[in-house]
Amino acid sequence: MKWLNPENVVALLSALVGVAAAIGPFWYERRVPRRKRIGYRVQMDTPIGGDASNGHDTVRLGLFDDSPDMSNATLVLLRIENDGAQGISATDYTGPDTHGLTVHFTDRAVRGVAVTQPNPEHAHLMAHFTPAGGMRHHLNRVHLPKVPLNRGQHYKLLVLLGGGGVGSPVRVTGGIQDGDVAPNKSTTPDDKPPLFSRPARALTLALAVCVIALATLTVVGEDPDPPPMGCATGELTVTGSTAFTPVARELAEKYEQECPGSKVTVDTHGSTAGIRTLDEAGAAAEDGSPPVIALSDGPKPNGYPRLRESRVAVSAFALVANDRVTLKGLTTAQVRRLYSGAVRNWKELDGPDLPVRLVSRDANSGTRQVFQRRVLGTGEPANSSQDCTARDDARPGVIRCELDSTEQVLAKVAAVPGAVGYSELRSGTGPKGLHRLRLDGREPSIDSIGAGGYPYHEIEYAYTYGSPPADSLVSSFLVYLTRGSGQDIIRTHGHLPCVAPEAAKPCAEE
Repeated sequence: MKWLNPENVVALLSALVGVAAAIGPFWYERRVPRRKRIGYRVQMDTPIGGDASNGHDTVRLGLFDDSPDMSNATLVLLRIENDGAQGISATDYTGPDTHGLTVHFTDRAVRGVAVTQPNPEHAHLMAHFTPAGGMRHHLNRVHLPKVPLNRGQHYKLLVLLGGGGVGSPVRVTGGIQDGDVAPNKSTTPDDKPPLFSRPARALTLALAVCVIALATLTVVGEDPDPPPMGCATGELTVTGSTAFTPVARELAEKYEQECPGSKVTVDTHGSTAGIRTLDEAGAAAEDGSPPVIALSDGPKPNGYPRLRESRVAVSAFALVANDRVTLKGLTTAQVRRLYSGAVRNWKELDGPDLPVRLVSRDANSGTRQVFQRRVLGTGEPANSSQDCTARDDARPGVIRCELDSTEQVLAKVAAVPGAVGYSELRSGTGPKGLHRLRLDGREPSIDSIGAGGYPYHEIEYAYTYGSPPADSLVSSFLVYLTRGSGQDIIRTHGHLPCVAPEAAKPCAEE
């Protein structure tokens, strides 16, 4: 398999580690029981009676020289805290007696106990340390009350001991419902927790190893002159709309320049013809995914279920007239009268005394279908002339010819006095001898489409046969066309890319 290479394997491992790091805490919170826990640790254990040695000299402390049972007196500071995930109430202690915890001092006898003042916000805890609450000491033990502790709360015991040396074990026992009592550790004298927990350090290390490995593989195996990201090689044919041909040709040229090893041929003969070509190529392809993209002015006809659409842009279209037709605009009603054959001379519409000549596209044209759907609301009259000047069929009431491309339509309108036709908006400004017409008082403009002003527009579609492979030239060029840098080329030709915010409404039309 092509994807099974060291770079992809390491990238996949990195992704898995990242996913684990993201969802692990949530899983832990939902699946692992939130235990109650009381932790304890000795923060100080120091001699205060008898002789003490620093390793070189023996020092006579003499604080309890007159008390024989305190000749080896020690002072212990013990911290007891709620370091679990939940608060602990008095009822959570499971001991049968009145007290909750017991502190055991091995080989030492308790002579006195003092509870140190907790943080000011925890001062209320002091009320629990009374004989009635279970606070007392006997021999080598200190019995502690059932003190409720919120998460993170603590208190400290300062215990005076005799009869044993520094360092003998200190142990706290007791029961907590759904929890435990256990020693904990402090990494610093100030009890500051570590910056990162052990799981966090492990995940960070794993991610670092994956990233370093991926970077190493990328650098070692890097092509000295790699193509831009997303490029693909091979051959591709773009067919379909002649109105969109100038855009397709420039897109193909720029893509080939940016992606060496690719060849994109633009061969357009009309939207319907392109749809038919794509469907036939797909049916003949062994894997059902031919290297063909069909561009269409408007949606495909019915009967092509295997074709998959991508909306590329919104295109504006315009009516164009020969310059000897002095009118600057028409209403939709006037256009429909012209194309029904009811108007045969321009003077009937307050124009010059010239016969009307209708220059149209052939039946394969998406531009023609857009004109009929968006403006006429019906079909056009029959074809009655080969050259748009001489009548070949006497039956239709108006002379009308059909041509194969937008360029041919524009050239004929510019050459024949009294001629009128239609084209994609930007193409209508090309040849001399013709001008664009306003429609219902609105100038042909791509800018007015989003505001719902100019009605003669359509969505430009790109069709593929099914879903092409992700690493194919078809997929790469389609991304370049619909979402990549090709969007700038589309704009320069007067179309509005569907990814533009102002195109959201017209591109969503059915």
